[in-house]
Amino acid sequence: MGPEQMNTLTDLQAKLLCDRLREQIIDSVSRTGGHLASSLGVVEATVAVHRVFDLETDRLVFDVGHQCYAHKILTGRGGQMDTLRKLGGLSGFPKPREHRADAFIAGHASNAVSVALGMARARSVSRENYCVLAMLGDGAMTGGLAYEGLSDAGQSGEQLVVILNDNGMSITKNVGGMARHLAQQRLKPQYLQFKKVYKRITGATAVGRGLYRFTHRAKQAVKNAVLHCSMFEDMGFTYLGPVDGHDVNYLTRLLRYAKELHSPVLLHIKTVKGKGYLPAEREPNRFHGVGPFRVEDGAPLSAGGESFSSVFGDTLCQLAREREDLCAVTAAMPDGTGLVNFARQFPERFFDVGIAEGHAVAMAAGMAKQRAVPVAAIYSTFLQRAYDMLIHDVAIQGLHVVLGVDRAGLSGEDGETHHGVFDPAYLSSVPGMRIYCPASFEELRAMLRYAVEKVRGPVAVRYPKGGEGEFRALCGVEGASVIRPGTDVTVAAYGTMVNEALAAARLLEEKGVSAQVVKLNSISPLDVDAVAACARKTGRLVVAEECVDAGCVGRRVAAELALRGVSGVKLALVNLGDRFVRQGTVAELRQLCGIDGASICRRALEVMDRG
Repeated sequence: MGPEQMNTLTDLQAKLLCDRLREQIIDSVSRTGGHLASSLGVVEATVAVHRVFDLETDRLVFDVGHQCYAHKILTGRGGQMDTLRKLGGLSGFPKPREHRADAFIAGHASNAVSVALGMARARSVSRENYCVLAMLGDGAMTGGLAYEGLSDAGQSGEQLVVILNDNGMSITKNVGGMARHLAQQRLKPQYLQFKKVYKRITGATAVGRGLYRFTHRAKQAVKNAVLHCSMFEDMGFTYLGPVDGHDVNYLTRLLRYAKELHSPVLLHIKTVKGKGYLPAEREPNRFHGVGPFRVEDGAPLSAGGESFSSVFGDTLCQLAREREDLCAVTAAMPDGTGLVNFARQFPERFFDVGIAEGHAVAMAAGMAKQRAVPVAAIYSTFLQRAYDMLIHDVAIQGLHVVLGVDRAGLSGEDGETHHGVFDPAYLSSVPGMRIYCPASFEELRAMLRYAVEKVRGPVAVRYPKGGEGEFRALCGVEGASVIRPGTDVTVAAYGTMVNEALAAARLLEEKGVSAQVVKLNSISPLDVDAVAACARKTGRLVVAEECVDAGCVGRRVAAELALRGVSGVKLALVNLGDRFVRQGTVAELRQLCGIDGASICRRALEVMDRG
């Protein structure tokens, strides 16, 4: 549906459109999986935005972006919703390469206002004419970056509309019946129209402008005496709200008014996460991100098994029962990181700090300084935000902060914003950081216990999304272990990539090649002596990793071998190279990127051919 059609919708047609969008989103996500509850909660707001703005010219910046499904359908991608989050299909997040109406990539939280302000200022510099909007949820307001953006945007004077989707957190609280009455009166269409006309008339002459300043100050004094002063107004925004975020026609009128103000405006809408689908309304957290499910009752089509995250959470509960100084920290991901049971069993030692990874790590540093043992469970891709705190607050003082680095490696259908493929490089760069890489549930249990009880400085245990593969043994915690003997070529890997290394060894055996597989239990410190000894034995070494090439373990091994003067070893690296990886299943992406067993086999044969 194009901008012209959206602009001419009647109020009744807009309501019917919202109903149809909900039906399509529920139907599609029930088959593909995805972020359901958040997208259902902003259907009316999305339709209202599309009625007022031309998003192929105007810019809408989502915060996180998992609420963009209605937007995708309204911009002509409804016929592709069956490909959502699949390899080669629609992304589950806004992607500019996918459509002109996707103004900016959005996979992490709290940055939308900053990005939108940058666009607005670029518009002013270039003297162009378009509108800029930011749509963020109240969850994003738990991140400090959101306030940095709001503070700057409010005093900027730029024409900018911020839509704050409040589906659970109270931002401002009015007091008393008079306050509620005034809030309702100042959002009535007649009042908004009067304000607009009054400002235009009084702005025409010097006397009129003086009159406007006087009446504005008088009105402000009355409002401040009766209403709580909105922090957004203190920042410089014209504040509209809070209003019903499911009244599509009222939202449309307010957005038209906001568009005409030509100044920073914050529209505060109250919504219900999962609106229109009862199972999602009852359990919005469970339906935040879901796999395929049965529409009738919301039951998942396949039962979820044990995962690295659940094993992590269970092990942490066991450790907490043994030691009273152990605490768990997460950044708005208690479900995703497996900490729900910990929160129930040890509520006084569980801390969910919101979408604030930097704060989580800095707080953990403070806890460690006072002799607590904090374990901070954070997705690899989100831990990137806390790099400064890892260095400044944790590592310089050698504090014992334990990091549970969840979603390490390719995370699957969420795509490039969520793959944990940078932490081997950035964590290894932190002096004193120890990094353990379990390949099985049993190793995760042992490594987490070792990290808590034996290590005295900063330590990370990195593990992937999902379950374990064929390798289910316990090799150890430190150093490297030979898990398959061989004489012709050595394949080194860590984490669940050892499964691909073993698969490659079997394929090589079919071709008459004896492959030795070395498992790196830790990648910092790196047991170069053990790797070098194995490489000398076969004369050929392939290092296979699920991370980007820059700063990878293979390059560190190559440098160490060169520095030690080890000669006669032919070396090849298998990794993701210099790229961002799209969405798809982990198996599909490993094959696509050339890091699966067959690809490692081919690379090993190439090394063999080099003599």
